[in-house]
Amino acid sequence: GGEMIFTPGDVIYSSTNLINENLPNIDKEKILNVMQENNITIDILRKNLSKFKNKKIHVIGDTIIDVYTRASVIGGQIKTPTLSVLHQKADVYIGGAAIVAQHLKAAGANVTFTTILGNDEYKNFVIKKFKEKKIKINAIILSTRPTTSKNAIIAGGHRILKIDKVDNQPVNKEVIDKICKHIKDNTSDCVVLSDFRHGIFHKGSIGKISKAIPNKTFKVADSQVATRWGNITDFKKFDIVFPNEREARFCLADQDSSISSLCRRLLKESKCKNLVLKLGEKGIYGVSGNNAKYSFALPSFTNSLRDAVGAGDSLLAYTTLSYLTGSKLAEASMLGSLAAGAACEFDGNIPVTQKKILEKINELNNNLNFK
Repeated sequence: GGEMIFTPGDVIYSSTNLINENLPNIDKEKILNVMQENNITIDILRKNLSKFKNKKIHVIGDTIIDVYTRASVIGGQIKTPTLSVLHQKADVYIGGAAIVAQHLKAAGANVTFTTILGNDEYKNFVIKKFKEKKIKINAIILSTRPTTSKNAIIAGGHRILKIDKVDNQPVNKEVIDKICKHIKDNTSDCVVLSDFRHGIFHKGSIGKISKAIPNKTFKVADSQVATRWGNITDFKKFDIVFPNEREARFCLADQDSSISSLCRRLLKESKCKNLVLKLGEKGIYGVSGNNAKYSFALPSFTNSLRDAVGAGDSLLAYTTLSYLTGSKLAEASMLGSLAAGAACEFDGNIPVTQKKILEKINELNNNLNFK
């Protein structure tokens, strides 16, 4: 398939320039390779979306309210090194495990959400939003702690400061017992434990909550700890786990191993069936089977990055539903990665709908030059 060029010598051709003009599209090659190895077609991806309807999913985890305070920089003070900004507006979004529940609902699932909330104004905001989305919410109200909120001060497109209102103390045994009861009382196809380490999940609770999940129920665990440390290996014998690279390296005390070696060790330590490692702008790396028998890499599907917050939540939602309805991990992760790419193109945490996924699938089809 190459081309040989003969020149008379009066024109000098640079071999480096010729090569650079015809560099392979590595991301495209990765996607095509995964699709060919797993017999994935564009039509299969489209059809998978229709299978999600009415799958019963129970999400348990910490609710986070994400506030984006928009401002413009006025200047610095003369006497003190204080940055002065002019307040413009504040946008409030549902985040944490709550947005995982909303992504699943937007994908077509029948969702129940169990969480803890403070007895404050954000409690009412969360409950109202879930009623609007027609998602059943088991809200355990605790007057001794606030509803977790994170206020990002944004000026000129940059986050210059973040103010958190949070109590990270582990919740007591009584609250964990209530959560376990909600799990046992709620019949579901899948239970998702979405860990942000703001009180619900800790060394003393994870084992107990995991044991409350019925044996035949599909089990998924996600760890998205930003300012604290989590340990994905605490979630033993789950069907799929979704750590990020930073947490994976921390829990294994491994700064140096390759991604493939890291994933094999993590799968062995957690005794899980499948693992999807989140690599940020580099995409994901997935492994499945005993001793990570099959592995694959997928690049990011983001075209125009606006806000990466929430990408992992949508990845979990669509990957979980696709796998739950019969897809292999690679196929399920491709839908999840498309959802993550779509989420990054929104400003703020907004549920990714099936319509948006279909747009991303059509975009993928055009980029791969399929007829």
